[in-house]
Amino acid sequence: MKWHHIEENWAAFYEAIMDRWPEAEEAALDEIDGDQRAFLRYIAELTEQEPVEAREEVVEWLRGELPSDVVMDPTHDSHSILLSAKYVSEGEDESDDDKHFGDD
Repeated sequence: MKWHHIEENWAAFYEAIMDRWPEAEEAALDEIDGDQRAFLRYIAELTEQEPVEAREEVVEWLRGELPSDVVMDPTHDSHSILLSAKYVSEGEDESDDDKHFGDD
């Protein structure tokens, strides 16, 4: 994951954050509102770690998967469809309904 995914879809990450850090509070996450520095400070305080250790823990968490709420976002879907254009045969539009091409 990249931080911009998190920042743009902050609320969608609450569950993933609370799964990783069960003691995290939703009200605190609301206040952080996707600010990376504030999040790192919060995790350091929450876990009673030095900031460097907390940052390493967050970096490890960032290696995980995007939450389905983010992956299923219509904006993300549209971008994925446009990227698929390079695999679409000539004469077919990447947004066309597959049933017209026998792929349903």
